[in-house]
This record gives sequence, C-alpha cells and structure tokens, in this order.
Amino acid sequence: QVQLVESGGGLVQAGGSLRLSCAASGRTFSSYAMAWFRQAPGKQRDLVATITSGGTTDYVDSVKGRFTISRDNAKNTVYLQMNSLKPEDTAVYYCAVGRVPVSRADLYNYWGRGTQVTVSS
Repeated sequence: QVQLVESGGGLVQAGGSLRLSCAASGRTFSSYAMAWFRQAPGKQRDLVATITSGGTTDYVDSVKGRFTISRDNAKNTVYLQMNSLKPEDTAVYYCAVGRVPVSRADLYNYWGRGTQVTVSS
C-alpha cells in the first residue's frame, strides 16, 4: 500500500524558515515527478513546486527565490525548504506524486494527508 507522510510543519514568525519532508513507502518513485501543493482555508489547492525524476525544478512565482524543492531517491523522500516565510504562506501543505510535473492536482496519482504551516505576522 502506497503512503506519503508529510512532516515538518508548524508555527513560525514571518521571516522564519521551515523544512517540510514527505516520505513515501509502498513503492519506489524515482521515475515519477513529485510536487508540493498548498491549500489555505476557503481556497483551492494550488501548486507550489515540482521536481522531475531528473531533478528539474519549477516554482509558482510567489515562492521563487524563497522555497527550494529537492528529492532524495535513495530515501524515497521529497523536501521543501521554505525561507523568508510570509503570513500568506499559511496553508496546509501536501506532497503529491505523478507521472508528469503539472499544475493540475487531479493528474497526480498519490497524495499525503498534509501538514499545517502557520506564519504569524
């Protein structure tokens, strides 16, 4: 059974940093794209960043220069380093795995349950 488990969320002041991790089990995802999405209360789930199986990354404009996505295929894990956090980054963050690194959430095959990130002003 495939499982994605996020960790590393929490409460941080504006300007602070957090590192999210997403550990996958049940199968190997080295040939898959991995992504982080986020969903704020009352809003849709939006793409934050993607990373291909080869390590190519892409980011939504609002996090470019502040967030870094990376992966460790040996550990079947994807990370999201978040620096210079802003109150508008507050959301539940989800990791996802799919065949292609796209922005459409419905095209991802596997999802974690999410981890809450709260940035206070």
